[in-house]
Amino acid sequence: MTRTKKPFIITRGKVIFDYSTIYCETPEKLLKSELFAQITERFIERIASRGNSLFAFLTEKLPSVERGSLPAYIANLFRLLTSHTAEEISSMNSDYDPILSEKEKLFELIEELYNFWRRFERFIYLEAPQRSKYATNSLHHAQFIKSNEEFRNLVLYVYRRVSENLIGKNPRVYRQLPAGANMGMLLERIEWPCPELYADLRDIPFIRLTLIEPPVILYPVSNKRKGRFEEIAHLSREMFSLKPEDWYCFPARVGDLTGFIYFHHDFISLALSMSNLFEIADYEDIEGKTPDIVLIFGVTGDGMPGGTVFYEDGTSNMLVGLVRHSEEVDYFGYFKKMTLTLHNIAMLKRNRLPLHGAMVCIKLKEGASANIIIVGDSGAGKSETIEALRTLADEHICEMVIIFDDMGSIGLDGDGRVVGYGTEIGAFVRLDDLQSGYAYEEIDRSIFMNPDKTNARLVMPITRYHHIVKGYPVHMVLYANNYEQVNEEVPAIEFFSDPEEAFSVFRNAARLAKGTTDEKGLVHTYFANPFGAPQRREDHEKIARAYFSRMFETGVRVGQIRTCLGIEGFEHEGPKAASMELFREIRRRCSPS
Repeated sequence: MTRTKKPFIITRGKVIFDYSTIYCETPEKLLKSELFAQITERFIERIASRGNSLFAFLTEKLPSVERGSLPAYIANLFRLLTSHTAEEISSMNSDYDPILSEKEKLFELIEELYNFWRRFERFIYLEAPQRSKYATNSLHHAQFIKSNEEFRNLVLYVYRRVSENLIGKNPRVYRQLPAGANMGMLLERIEWPCPELYADLRDIPFIRLTLIEPPVILYPVSNKRKGRFEEIAHLSREMFSLKPEDWYCFPARVGDLTGFIYFHHDFISLALSMSNLFEIADYEDIEGKTPDIVLIFGVTGDGMPGGTVFYEDGTSNMLVGLVRHSEEVDYFGYFKKMTLTLHNIAMLKRNRLPLHGAMVCIKLKEGASANIIIVGDSGAGKSETIEALRTLADEHICEMVIIFDDMGSIGLDGDGRVVGYGTEIGAFVRLDDLQSGYAYEEIDRSIFMNPDKTNARLVMPITRYHHIVKGYPVHMVLYANNYEQVNEEVPAIEFFSDPEEAFSVFRNAARLAKGTTDEKGLVHTYFANPFGAPQRREDHEKIARAYFSRMFETGVRVGQIRTCLGIEGFEHEGPKAASMELFREIRRRCSPS
């Protein structure tokens, strides 16, 4: 199958373009490009449908120009303005006098067209020849980055040059706005032993390098996740029939697993945001290798029994997830959580216990240290408590290493110790629950999602890959209790005296829902982990009991930490107080290393 080349795609507020087919090194080529014509045409349609005064201006000044010819007329005018002033153009061709006579209105049109372009989510890509290993070469990486910079600078130059030649003076303030692509990707088709059932995936290129121009602000259609990921007993090719030219693959390292995450171009902004969450797999992890996980996001095939399902392929030894194409799943949580559901099932098969929580290694300046896991479902306060610990860093903490911030697992090392492993190099956190100002400190590397809505989120890198796969000994495991008020009789941290008591609290996993999913009020989720644990409950129950017994046998302290995150008015003070108590607990009970 041959992948059909499309110079660009405009879909759902996104522009995705292949820079190799619309390469523009001069203003003239940019303004003559089909992409510029399409953007201008859509802009004119927009102002016309809204009855905007700019459209009235065009029709009044250009009565002889048909609406369908306006994009070409504007492109020609802009081409002249890149090299001549308005006065020079009038002296050469009086046909432009009517529209040039009202410079301020024309300038407003230029501004609005420029803003219209910038309101799109913009994605640039280059695809390497097959079997070239093009994308492994640092020289080609540099060329790809340079291509994006050149395109950005060219758009800025054309906008400024046209504006300056029209008005006749230079601006007093130059704003270096991201006028090119928000994100970019270098693609390469790589052969792997794809089973016949998944033959449609063979011609889909892999992402080998991504590029982000911060700050990136995205506005997905949905801002919360609904329902569960259900396991299906059979998988047919009809369920995920697809056109390879509309798809890409993000090859991710999910902990020590390899996941091929295939996505329809309508979801490109969410898919590329995974660059801040998962390490991109190496060429050697892909070529000739069968992945542990395959996620196919945005399928439109028939026969799927639900919108989000997964299947264990015993023949190829792959775990396969399917997400149906719909606006409802236009939320980053579906990418993240389906991937982690597949990871968790793989961990259970390896006799590891997956945990929905966060793990941090803390070393105090005075010498005490502890590796701590906080377990809790979405909105329980696990990430917020760790973020609150950061405020102590300058004064008391000399080192703080994040192992995982949402999903990890525990296993046993060669000495029989309980050790923790992570899955992600990044975090997907609620903007509202971060410490005041923290998000702005991270703005240069974060991806913001729906910052104007409830459950606003950001995706940001927080750790290095070698930390999440190393395996750190666990000293403390705490359940994040977000619904109980701390007082003189109810401590912020409480430890359990036997494994059965601890197992009961973690298994019951009570939580006051925060609006991050479709749940409301006080809810219970089996082991605070709807991602693999309830789907394989029998296996999980057996493995969890064994690990809880092992933790008590080896001196791992198991308890609960009351974050108060679900209690109105304590969204910030609750995690802060919990982090202070955790700091004191490390100080009291952990001997210097």
